[in-house]
Amino acid sequence: MKKMNKILSVMMAAAMTVSMTACGGDTASDNTSASADNSAATTESAAAGSTDGQKYTIGILQQLEHPALDAASQGFEDALTELLGADNVTFDLQNAQGEQANCATIANNFVASNYDLILANATTALQCSAAATSTIPILGTSVTDYATALEIDDWTGSTGRNISGTSDLAPLDEQEAMIKELFPDVKTVGILYCSAEPNSKYQATQIEAALDADGIAYKEYTASDSNDITSVVQTAVSEVDVIYIPTDNTMANNTETINNIALPAGIPIIAGEEGICSGCGVATLSISYYDIGYTAGQMAYDILVNGADITTMEIKTAPQVTKEYNADICSQLGITPPDDYVAIETE
Repeated sequence: MKKMNKILSVMMAAAMTVSMTACGGDTASDNTSASADNSAATTESAAAGSTDGQKYTIGILQQLEHPALDAASQGFEDALTELLGADNVTFDLQNAQGEQANCATIANNFVASNYDLILANATTALQCSAAATSTIPILGTSVTDYATALEIDDWTGSTGRNISGTSDLAPLDEQEAMIKELFPDVKTVGILYCSAEPNSKYQATQIEAALDADGIAYKEYTASDSNDITSVVQTAVSEVDVIYIPTDNTMANNTETINNIALPAGIPIIAGEEGICSGCGVATLSISYYDIGYTAGQMAYDILVNGADITTMEIKTAPQVTKEYNADICSQLGITPPDDYVAIETE
């Protein structure tokens, strides 16, 4: 995430705490945006609650190193440090390096250490944490669809379990609309994702329904892991006009490989989030991962200090999104985005 936006988000959240509103969760270009209703409720809880000198230890299980996930973890830590005080909270941040076995081991270690709460950053981290404990509160973030991740059929907005959190799902119908807007003559869209990530399959299904409604053909291209990506992308660029990549952790970790094939072939990519777009895409409908992490931190405060019932806490989503574009790749492909698109900042 952008460093300046992180600073602005934290400063704004502190100011909002005084004025009975607090920072919520979204947009990559404006970390100070928030849901007023959620912010007011959290701030009222903060005003009413007190740590009474109690200290908390929280385990953060991050699925892999990636700018989006890093930003969500940072937002979570910033929110709780701000609300609890730095002396009253200790974070044990563990990175699973994209391996499910590592996720399971880390989650079990957190449970064995009897931590007060677990933040599960990304879907596999959430699933392994859920398997490890039914009693320690678990907050997810960077998770697209909790019903899919947790195999809940009768979804009502909350899990009914020791699990809640924030979602990184941007409106998929609006992402499909971006494909039509930028490429009105598109005939076939390739949908590229990792078959081992259930949330990616969920997004693919939703995008396909929108493409069907607009009479646009599509083909799925799935890789079981990073080793398959090169051959799968090579096939895709020979068969489609545009590629769509959802918020997929495996693809996010391999954008250079994807870009090295798609860009020379002249095939543009619409991405599900900013990190993927920065690496290989032309445009995205972006949320702020820092902000959804920050919102998860506010939720953690309500659970730890005010005794909020996590089983009934509804999953929170980013209330605002931003149309963004990768200026470098757009230039190389001769694409001029509309005026309401914002260029992704580069360091």
